[in-house]
Amino acid sequence: MKITLGAVVKGGSSLEYKTGNWRDQRPILDMEACKLCGQCESVCPDSAVHVENEVYLIDYNFCKGCGLCAYECPTEAIKMVKEEK
Repeated sequence: MKITLGAVVKGGSSLEYKTGNWRDQRPILDMEACKLCGQCESVCPDSAVHVENEVYLIDYNFCKGCGLCAYECPTEAIKMVKEEK
């Protein structure tokens, strides 16, 4: 699918396109504070957070830096930091 700049893209297609370069802040995960509750994974609108071998991973190719994961984390294991360009 060709994308025209400024066009509206079909909903639910974000996993088809790497969009992480839109971000101005990035989530950093402290696994020592993480309790593997799954809140971050369930609220991520871009499915950029996933668990693998009992460790949460953030796919920065798709993370837009919205901060929902950090906001919803009950143990504050995720901090948003300014993106270095």
